[in-house]
Amino acid sequence: MSHNWQNILIAPTTTMEQTISVIDKGAMQMALVVDESNVLLGVVTDGDIRRALIRHQGMDCLIADVMNSTPLVANAGTSRNKLLNLMNSRGLHAIPLIDNGKLVGLETLQHIVERPSFDNPVFLMAGGFGTRLKPLTDNCPKPLLKLGDKPILETILESFISSGFHQFYISTHYMPEAIHDHFGNGEKWGVKIQYVHEKYPLGTGGSLGLLPETLPDLPIIMMNGDVLTKIDFEKLLNYHNQHSPVCTMCVREDEYKVPYGVVEAEGARITSLVEKPTHKYFINAGVYVVSKAMINAVEQNQKVDMTELIEGYIQNKQYVAMFPVHEYWLDIGKMVDFYQAQKDVMQGGQFNG
Repeated sequence: MSHNWQNILIAPTTTMEQTISVIDKGAMQMALVVDESNVLLGVVTDGDIRRALIRHQGMDCLIADVMNSTPLVANAGTSRNKLLNLMNSRGLHAIPLIDNGKLVGLETLQHIVERPSFDNPVFLMAGGFGTRLKPLTDNCPKPLLKLGDKPILETILESFISSGFHQFYISTHYMPEAIHDHFGNGEKWGVKIQYVHEKYPLGTGGSLGLLPETLPDLPIIMMNGDVLTKIDFEKLLNYHNQHSPVCTMCVREDEYKVPYGVVEAEGARITSLVEKPTHKYFINAGVYVVSKAMINAVEQNQKVDMTELIEGYIQNKQYVAMFPVHEYWLDIGKMVDFYQAQKDVMQGGQFNG
């Protein structure tokens, strides 16, 4: 039994934002919702959080509206073998233990000592000109601009390596030699790095057609080389495998507050007036899981953007999934973003939180 399960107890009035913090700090990737008498009211996992984000529930909503109120539980004293069978049959990592209606513990699977290893290739897009970061990119490709003492792309690479990925492809176009010289074949990091080169810009999706035909029959994770994030890539890959779409797109919820009163009318008659409404929507986070079928559909040297490619599958009624991202995420597109990334990495900001 875990001896730290008390650290993940929360009240039903806890907000979703506060709950995410509890889950992130704990080692069990869940939170247990209890009342004043320690009666278990529900369980909250990362999946529950993401489903709430898909429903556009805000970070300030009460966790009672998000939690699974009918979780699988077991009586205290249940045999270890039975608990393990229950976990394996349901794909669970933990089961709350109940005695006379009260929560008395949490039984967890033993963590695997060795880091998991994934054979899924990771495709990092590093061919852009970085025009909006001039003059910094006049003599240096944007992926090699440093955050602290490391280039942006090296920080990204190491985040994947720490998650258990070891097979990498990097797409280049602008100043490819500098990127080759820095990363080489990946030996320095104990991984394998290969390159595909765009002779001319192919859009955000065209380089998929340059990947070798010998790729394993596995989905790949594709990510822009200027995105700084703490997405849990293992969870992302598991999410894709569970849903089996042609592609999974990571999305972030954004909002825009109209600075004026919005008027709706029928002819000359005003039907409603809303003062400075806020519109919420999902934006593309620049991180994807792409199926082998989608890779094979892109022809060599075909110029196509990922949005255009994905839209074609949507129009053909094929399943494209979205993975809501609540973790740290920053697109280093403009100078203000680069300065923010410097702060977040060097000064103990959100990226290191």
